[in-house]
Amino acid sequence: MPADPTLDPFNQLLGTWTTEATHPKMPGVVVHGTATIEWLEGKQFLILRADTDHPDFPDSISIIGRTEHDRIDPSTHAVASTAGSAPLHMQYFDERGVFRINETRFEDAKWRWWRDAPGFSQRFTGTFTDSGDTIVGLSQLREDDVHWTDDLEITYRRQT
Repeated sequence: MPADPTLDPFNQLLGTWTTEATHPKMPGVVVHGTATIEWLEGKQFLILRADTDHPDFPDSISIIGRTEHDRIDPSTHAVASTAGSAPLHMQYFDERGVFRINETRFEDAKWRWWRDAPGFSQRFTGTFTDSGDTIVGLSQLREDDVHWTDDLEITYRRQT
């Protein structure tokens, strides 16, 4: 099966990145880490592994791709393409046992992901610098279903 062309913009994420993050609940603390982003064989899914050096920030893995339904055609047992037919998802898993499903996309040099869930919505926007070697990102939370508050600020720097 050919690579899913709607994932092409995510090629900008490929590689290893150093990360620096701050959180409003921990003033003055800078959390350092690494994010590695690579294709799963076949280029249908991206794998994002994130590790940090701080015990209060979990290591995680995310899978980005089309995951809205089973891709196996029951009549032929062949893989059915879904390119372009539905939103992209980022399934997030971390060492605490947390699992979340986010929608994700690229637009105007920005990587976005979000989830709307009663009592705990999240959104993230990461903006690429002109060189493409740095992403400056901010995630936000909405716990009352009305007001967004800033959460994690994170900067990704591409390792060369």
